[in-house]
Amino acid sequence: MAENVDEMQERWKAFGVPWPDLNDGLTYSDFVRPLDSGLFLDLLDHLQRTVLTQLQLRAKKPNSSRAAAQKSHPVPVHRLGRGTSGILLCAKSKVAKARLAEYFADGTANVKKNRDMDMEFGTTRRILKVYRALATGIIDKDEVVIKQPIGIMHYPGVANGLYVASSSGKPALSKVTILERDLQENRTLVQVEIHSGRPHQIRIHLAFIGHPLLGDPLYAIGGHPKFVELGPSDDSFAQDGGYQRPTRPVPGDCGYHLHAHRLVLRHPAHSEVIDITAPLPPLLQTQEEAHSSTAAGILASSTAEEVASINDKE
Repeated sequence: MAENVDEMQERWKAFGVPWPDLNDGLTYSDFVRPLDSGLFLDLLDHLQRTVLTQLQLRAKKPNSSRAAAQKSHPVPVHRLGRGTSGILLCAKSKVAKARLAEYFADGTANVKKNRDMDMEFGTTRRILKVYRALATGIIDKDEVVIKQPIGIMHYPGVANGLYVASSSGKPALSKVTILERDLQENRTLVQVEIHSGRPHQIRIHLAFIGHPLLGDPLYAIGGHPKFVELGPSDDSFAQDGGYQRPTRPVPGDCGYHLHAHRLVLRHPAHSEVIDITAPLPPLLQTQEEAHSSTAAGILASSTAEEVASINDKE
């Protein structure tokens, strides 16, 4: 028997942490915890479709007025890679989506004009996106600005072509700040602020400078695919929805460590500055952050035990 809407919503609650609902065109309540993202995607196939479905169900709640339901148009404003966790910005209305899309378009236009690096948020820039990532190797400089254009190449298994580093591609800009260097494991924890939004931009840019994301099955040094043959294909397509599994890595393959950590924007309705931070996966925390997180957990546990003890005595 098919699930009804209430049952589906109840089942999906286990995969999300509800955030305060900021009305007038925006919602941040559809959030997938980093440790849950893989399971969530395996069950429901694709993050954007899943969030879109959640938003549509939310708009159709029985307690929503008919006028509000007709006016509502919930939709993600941008995309996250299948293996990327963190913040996904969504709009509740067509007006909000149009204005937020304009924010992203402005950032890309500024990169084309070579002027975005000189702009702080709150002047001309109306949106700021910051990611955490774990890169292979040791990056020597404390800060790296990458301006490598990103284009498309023909690639088996990707119908519309694969995005790669290309001198003839479209302008793209990433600002990389080093947070920690792990000499023993030969890897670097970085913060990446993107000033444009090209597909797989961070994966391509870090690979371009010689430091692909740790665990990235697709992009190699230089920002191009590894072209690794995975051996003979299996004739049974049952586990892939009836489609033959590609013999080479494709963009949707996971394994890398990338997290949309922070988003700052001006509210499209009243220009209030909204600053959102998504909790970090343990592997993408600095040692100081990990220590603070552990200490906070111990404190919360102790407080809960004290409250329980007081209640027992009463």
